[in-house]
Amino acid sequence: MQRLIEGVHKFRSDQFGNYRKLFRKLSQEGQNPHTLFITCSDSRVLAELITQSKPGDLFVVKNVGNIVPPAGVRGDTNSTAAAIEFAVENLGVSDIVICGHSQCGAISALLGQTRIGDSSPHLRDWLKVASPVLETLKKEYAHLTDPEAREHAAAEENVLFGLDNLHSYPCVQNRLADGTLRLHAWFFKIATAELYAFDPQSQQFIPLVRED
Repeated sequence: MQRLIEGVHKFRSDQFGNYRKLFRKLSQEGQNPHTLFITCSDSRVLAELITQSKPGDLFVVKNVGNIVPPAGVRGDTNSTAAAIEFAVENLGVSDIVICGHSQCGAISALLGQTRIGDSSPHLRDWLKVASPVLETLKKEYAHLTDPEAREHAAAEENVLFGLDNLHSYPCVQNRLADGTLRLHAWFFKIATAELYAFDPQSQQFIPLVRED
């Protein structure tokens, strides 16, 4: 906690001056983010940092495993759906990014590589939402025997699973139909801080920024 308090003091004394006008503007005019950014709660994945975005640019949703449930999922497993509807309907974002990442603990748990105890029923039920990813893994990746390779494949497929599920939301369907919304599937490699974007033509995740 002391680290957080020291960070607050540092922000107020060293950095807030650079953002004073921006925060005043955001306070007076409200937020107008251009992108809904759905990513994992993993502490190593920071949407604003890796995209170098300013306050007010992104409407960020972080959940365990960056899972996007189908619109039909109700109850406490679909607070993410509320954020999707708010960002698309009320904030009018022009883009939605789903960003998965390497070494994801949620994916490891989904694959049974990390045990989920009886004292974590919410986590167990939440991961069940992504169970179709396991079926895809069985059908398309049966040739993968290396645990690390299977985990990487599952993490990427989980992003594509979320992308498919976005199409189940009426608000998303309407905005896609009138051409005012774009959907993107990204993958963040923690070790190298590289971002990959899914290319529909090649059906592969390719580097978002090519190094010269």
